[in-house]
Amino acid sequence: MPFFHKLSFNDLAAGITVDSPGRFAPALVTLANRVGGPLLRLLHRPSLRGLENLPTDGPYLLVANHSGGVAAAELSSFFTLWLQEFGVNRPLAGFTLPLTFHVFPFTQLLRAGGAIPSTYEAARQALAAGVPILVFPGGDHEVLRPVWQANRVDFGGRTGFLRIAAEAGIPIVPLGIYGSHYTAPILWRSKSLSKLLVLPGLIGLKRWALTVLGVAGAGIILFWPGKRPLGQRLLLTWLWLSSPLVFLPWVPWTIRMQIGEPLAIQDLLGEDDRSEDEQVRFRRALASVEAAVQAELDRARLYREAIPSTLRK
Repeated sequence: MPFFHKLSFNDLAAGITVDSPGRFAPALVTLANRVGGPLLRLLHRPSLRGLENLPTDGPYLLVANHSGGVAAAELSSFFTLWLQEFGVNRPLAGFTLPLTFHVFPFTQLLRAGGAIPSTYEAARQALAAGVPILVFPGGDHEVLRPVWQANRVDFGGRTGFLRIAAEAGIPIVPLGIYGSHYTAPILWRSKSLSKLLVLPGLIGLKRWALTVLGVAGAGIILFWPGKRPLGQRLLLTWLWLSSPLVFLPWVPWTIRMQIGEPLAIQDLLGEDDRSEDEQVRFRRALASVEAAVQAELDRARLYREAIPSTLRK
């Protein structure tokens, strides 16, 4: 094996096992109440509406738009609110990039939160156990979109989640998230950037982005007064721009989340007409789900009143 071996999705997903998908460790509830709640209330004032729309008699896919680089603000806000509302009594498995299962301390945190790798096999196991799954179909394509597209839902043409729902015969529940993309403003998204910076490409990431924080940090490294050699400054700049630290949420923006009514997979895909190409059916269903999530995002964006489901004091 060469010294620099580019990791593939299959390489990263191999060997990941989750004993209790969707099941939260009691310690996470304590953490959500004592640490997450006060901190997030100060920084992002998150709120979650529409919990009454969640099915109560079987698994489903909770499908949402994805934002904020590494989505730290939106994920911590959502799961803190979820744990404050339901504790450990209502399971929900987060569909997670396999890479994060190999990065400390996320490995322990993801397992404590019952997250599962984003593979078909892991999805089948969770759904067979009756556990719903939180899915961000847009993945790296959507989470790295520039900040001026913050309120546009774009799953990048990905239909894998629809195939999972069709195979299991379960509904799709749209979740619109507003505000989290402003917490880590992104300037440029590119596949070429992943290759130019080398490190993101080596760990299997197809896209990378320049952020406001990244550019500001690079400017400080390059132009800070001192006698550090130019070569060292360039090396530090490269390491900084290649680091996930450039995606840290640093803007204290309000985050609002809205859950919509379930969408039956049979209605989305229509009748299995052999005269119609399968790809056409799935692209049409994808457009419908994107529109449903967009509608909930717009509702969340326009909603400004105090609501009962904000973080508890």
